[in-house]
Amino acid sequence: MGMLRDHCGVIAVAAKEEVASSLFFGLKSLQHRGQESAGITTLAADGQARTIKGMGLVDNVFPPEKVAELRGQYGIGHVRYSTAGRSVVENAQPHSVQSQFGWVALAHNGDIVNAPALLEGLKAKGWAFITDSDTEVATRLLAKKLTDNGGNAMRAIRDLMGELSGSYSFTMVVGSDLYAVRDPFGIRPLCIGKLPNDGGYMAASESVALDVLGAEYIRDVAPGEIVRITRDGYEAQQTPAAPHPAHCFFEYVYFARSDSVIDGQLAHEARRKIGMALAKEAPVEADIVVPVPDSGRAHASGYAEASGLPLREGLMKNRYVHRTFIMPGQDNRERNVRLKLNPVKPMIQGKRVVVVDDSIVRSTTMRRIVELLRQAGAAQVHVRIASPPITDPCYLGVDFHHRDQLVAANHKVEEIRKLIGSDSLAYVSIGGLVQAIGMPKSSMCLGCVTGEYPIAIEGERVRGQHVLEDFPVST
Repeated sequence: MGMLRDHCGVIAVAAKEEVASSLFFGLKSLQHRGQESAGITTLAADGQARTIKGMGLVDNVFPPEKVAELRGQYGIGHVRYSTAGRSVVENAQPHSVQSQFGWVALAHNGDIVNAPALLEGLKAKGWAFITDSDTEVATRLLAKKLTDNGGNAMRAIRDLMGELSGSYSFTMVVGSDLYAVRDPFGIRPLCIGKLPNDGGYMAASESVALDVLGAEYIRDVAPGEIVRITRDGYEAQQTPAAPHPAHCFFEYVYFARSDSVIDGQLAHEARRKIGMALAKEAPVEADIVVPVPDSGRAHASGYAEASGLPLREGLMKNRYVHRTFIMPGQDNRERNVRLKLNPVKPMIQGKRVVVVDDSIVRSTTMRRIVELLRQAGAAQVHVRIASPPITDPCYLGVDFHHRDQLVAANHKVEEIRKLIGSDSLAYVSIGGLVQAIGMPKSSMCLGCVTGEYPIAIEGERVRGQHVLEDFPVST
């Protein structure tokens, strides 16, 4: 509920039947990763690519008659929340261009840190661009690399990876082939699956997209790996990867759907264990544990389990309110919070409440939640947060790029407690978080809570001494 937004969700399907409906349902399962725009590119047997994309939810962009227009047994799809590039239809993905060797289409989850420098360099050489998206830079650069390599897609992708710095999980149409690609640090998730009845193969941001299509989870795409996907199987080529991956810890805290397995870890189980760590690190005399739906539910269940306090659904969520409903004016903002969340007064009245959520970014939402609970008669409100304080920007695919957006960058915990009006406030420690996720600290990106990043970013500290340039992608 901290207003975090991940960049996007991607999918690729190669099947022995038409793939449009599979892409549609796969994207619907990834809708939580982006609600601004959606798009699908399919590749027909004659080599022609067709792209349909638009603003809004998957259902809005793809009524049945639109899905029927998309022909072919190969295709990629995308749902978007903008972190790089404005929220306009021109920036909806996949991006596609025609090259000397056929169509090139690309869907992207992440943020390419050096995209502005690449863009200016290409403009100086006379290249023209339609959008301000880092994904268009990657798409056009890939088309050039394809020409440079005489149509050899694997070599073209390796060359592209050698020029990009940042986070990216790509699904791609290149000529008559389909590819899934993950950056050398594995910052954003990507996995491979086999469709039922030997019907084909696929890749997606999260395993839930495999589940909805009845596909068997095979494995995650490794950091720095290029996977060519066909109807009959897949072949992988490993490019040099970082000595230690840098998986985004927020996938486990918030972004991924609870039923997704991300790099071998079930998100729900990681969240439950984070909640348990919170209860051990920050116990409090209270009567009930209340999750902020839906982002705090799994964490709250872990807190309740470890503390012995009963878990109560004291806040009800209206699932039919999207963030586009937010209107100007303080009164309307207050009404919008009430429209999204309604306290269950008989459950809260007179109780000492522990309210659990995934994060606090700006503090305004949590302040209103505390107010709602007090107005519903809570005797005390204790806030517990399932991530450490977010003190630093994210440059790698999360929608907070500036420290002035982050309340913890400028205020200590006690100051934040006063701002939100709670009786107490505690965050999980970095150590508690790492142990709960069950992955070595050296394998995670913790930049937004430590100020140390896996990739060199101007003006910021680099984790250890490693920068992406230490791991050139050889050709």
